Amino acid sequence: MKKFAIAAATATALTLTMANVAMAQTSAQAPMTVAANEVAKTKEATSDTWITTKVKADLVTEKGIPGSDIKVETNKGVVSLSSTVAVTEAQKTTAVAITKKIKGVKAVSADGLKAE
Repeated sequence: MKKFAIAAATATALTLTMANVAMAQTSAQAPMTVAANEVAKTKEATSDTWITTKVKADLVTEKGIPGSDIKVETNKGVVSLSSTVAVTEAQKTTAVAITKKIKGVKAVSADGLKAE
């Protein structure tokens, strides 16, 4: 009977220990997951900001493009170009081509560029 009691106590102790270890790992991983998500969001925001800045700089320095009149917005690598000033079809095509060459750009929408 003593052996059975010792075995039962040992099994209970092991079960509780394993449960505590599992809880500790889950608790330790939760902040890591949250931190990893925040890092990913920050990287994405930085990347989008970098893309927007690079597109804007390349458009402004391109001759024949009204770069200072073109608004550039980036969301998750998708760049949207728009302007209140009309551009020619050739300028629109050039602006899209310049934008597509930039590292990190996944897609370009130039629907907001009004062609003459």
